[in-house]
Amino acid sequence: MVKNSKNIISILLVMVLLCQGCGHSADGVTGSGTAVTDVAGTSLTDSIRSDSGTDNSSADNSAENISGTENTGKDSSNTGKTDSEKADTEQPNTDSSNTNSSNTNSSNTDQSNADKSNTDKSDAEQSNTDSSVIEEQNDTTKENNTMTPEISEKDFYIAMISDEIFARMKGKSYKDDCNVPIEDLRYIHILHKNLEGNTLEGEMVCHEIIAQDLLEIFEELYLNNYPIERVELVDNYDADDETSMTANNSSCFNYRCISHTTKISKHGLGIAVDINPLYNPYTKIVDGTRTIEPAAGAPYLDREADFPYKIDENDLCYKLFIEHGFQWGGSWTNSKDYQHFELPDAVADELRAKYK
Repeated sequence: MVKNSKNIISILLVMVLLCQGCGHSADGVTGSGTAVTDVAGTSLTDSIRSDSGTDNSSADNSAENISGTENTGKDSSNTGKTDSEKADTEQPNTDSSNTNSSNTNSSNTDQSNADKSNTDKSDAEQSNTDSSVIEEQNDTTKENNTMTPEISEKDFYIAMISDEIFARMKGKSYKDDCNVPIEDLRYIHILHKNLEGNTLEGEMVCHEIIAQDLLEIFEELYLNNYPIERVELVDNYDADDETSMTANNSSCFNYRCISHTTKISKHGLGIAVDINPLYNPYTKIVDGTRTIEPAAGAPYLDREADFPYKIDENDLCYKLFIEHGFQWGGSWTNSKDYQHFELPDAVADELRAKYK
């Protein structure tokens, strides 16, 4: 009986083993089982699990590897995309900033270039304008140089009376009884044009107070080609007024007193000037008799007639002397001295008082 019981147990064990060999254990069916140990002492469940675990582990590992690879790839892709999107998000801003900066710089550069271009254009136009103005001025200068003579300090100047000049004057225009100090007189050198347009040298002695005025007047007359036939020291004619005037010589200082008086004349003071006297004579009627000086100037008493060297109120010479404070003898009432320009009586009286 006992033997039979052992046999039955053995059979049951074999059946259990057979069932487990087919992979269907009670645990597999019920979901719970008891560990069975084989003869060698190894758990068959562990062995099965080991075999199954190897496959499952491979599968799991494969799945994990695949999943991990995909996840990593996805994450990497997502990360890349995110970074890329971030980069794209920031890059446009950066690009936009760079673009804006570039555009700004470009705009500034363009504006700068435009401004520079405009400035260059403006400068070029200004340069052209300035060049045009300079050319016009040069043309005007050339034209003026063609139309008007050139002058230098050697042509127009004022000097003290040198010993050489005084030697020419002594005993003639500067008489022995002359009480006007030679230091108060000045020698002026000028250029002038005659009626034919020839340039001639001129010289004159005058009082120092009118020397600069005379120099400026004669310069202006010369530049305007105003005709003056002669400008020589009256000493060249032995200080004889009639001879000098007949030669149409323009002069200033010649010491003498007013007729029938002891008053120094304005020519004697060196503050009166005669210009082109032959064509602009002095005239006065005394007791029904007309006096003409120079006598050769009689044909030129008709001031309505047209002739060269004539001085009237429309004449440049007249205008310049008046501008410089002189008075014209052609405006006198009791007599006419068309050649004569002088300073006012007040100045003459002051000088006379000084030289008594």
